[in-house]
Amino acid sequence: MPIRNRFSEMLPEITEWRRDFHAHPELLFYCHRTAGIVADKLREFGCDEVVEGIGRTGVVGVIRGKSTGSGRVVGLRADMDALPIHEATGAAHASKEAGKMHACGHDGHTAMLLGAARYLAETRNFDGTVVVIFQPAEEGGGGGDEMCRDGMMERFGIQEVYGMHNWPGTPPGEFAIRPGAFFAATDQFEIAVEGKGGHAAKPHQCIDTTVVAAQLVVAMQTIVSRNADPTQEIVVSVTSFVTESQAFNVIPQHVTLRGTVRTLSPEMRELAETRIKALAEHTAAAFGAQARVDYRRGYPVMVNTETETEHAVAAARAVSGQCATAPLVMGGEDFAYMLQERPGAYILVGNGDTADVHHPAYDFNDSVIPAGCSFWVELAEQRMPAA
Repeated sequence: MPIRNRFSEMLPEITEWRRDFHAHPELLFYCHRTAGIVADKLREFGCDEVVEGIGRTGVVGVIRGKSTGSGRVVGLRADMDALPIHEATGAAHASKEAGKMHACGHDGHTAMLLGAARYLAETRNFDGTVVVIFQPAEEGGGGGDEMCRDGMMERFGIQEVYGMHNWPGTPPGEFAIRPGAFFAATDQFEIAVEGKGGHAAKPHQCIDTTVVAAQLVVAMQTIVSRNADPTQEIVVSVTSFVTESQAFNVIPQHVTLRGTVRTLSPEMRELAETRIKALAEHTAAAFGAQARVDYRRGYPVMVNTETETEHAVAAARAVSGQCATAPLVMGGEDFAYMLQERPGAYILVGNGDTADVHHPAYDFNDSVIPAGCSFWVELAEQRMPAA
């Protein structure tokens, strides 16, 4: 079945919801306004149960089908939070909050799942239970982990779980997915280099931390080029080089390097951490300095399970007639935590020729809404055919 006519009819209303969320972005777990609106709408739609405060500010709605004899419970997840970016779209619905904007389309994700929830609550043309999950703090806060730690999967009996993200550069409403490792693990490191500061005219009396840190930046490039298996995906990026001195004639006592590591396998993740620590320690020692590494593991690799990926492909093809093989993505996604708890899959839906996510000029493409809503409904009805 292609895009449901009901969603074409609902498009102006769902677009209005989406643009309201866009104009009032909220960061991390501070999604109080968004979560409140979501919960109110789910109650208005007639959900059998609406629970707030899961994972701090997450919202869960339960919709039971005309029958529940199958015993199947399927979770559908959308993220709600925005980013700390100053918007530059010039749109009439642009952010009213300085320094905050929906630069990743979570406003669209939330609106599409709300639209699907309304349809599913109206029709209930399935045998089982749909659990709609609205998650805070995907952008670095680990809200998915928090909801799982709150016992969401067990409390609502979720057996399989699915997520969806818009994808700029792909035609609107077209889908893409891949089984197995899909989005990367996202780690961070901070390296504090300590030497001996002093006058720049007397370098022989100093241990120059800028030289040590510069050598270390170059040395870390060999992790990818010379330590990692060339067939494995890995990114090591130094993104910040900070000294304590702003003077032209001072060699600083301390320099701090910060950066990120992206990997798609446990072996590469372990390799990167081990090599960064070894390179920092020994490079610094070679110059008579010291280096302390703070390595922080972030989101795990997001892994789509094989069978559930096939279910998502079938639903996508029913809606749009196609489902492409998605590329590997070295960005992170905390839906990974939910996929560690239950089998499931994460799919991409085209956002058209728009600015890329996390760009100040990005905006969600409202024309995608009918396809996204139809996918959610098709997936639920395919997984739980009406008795």
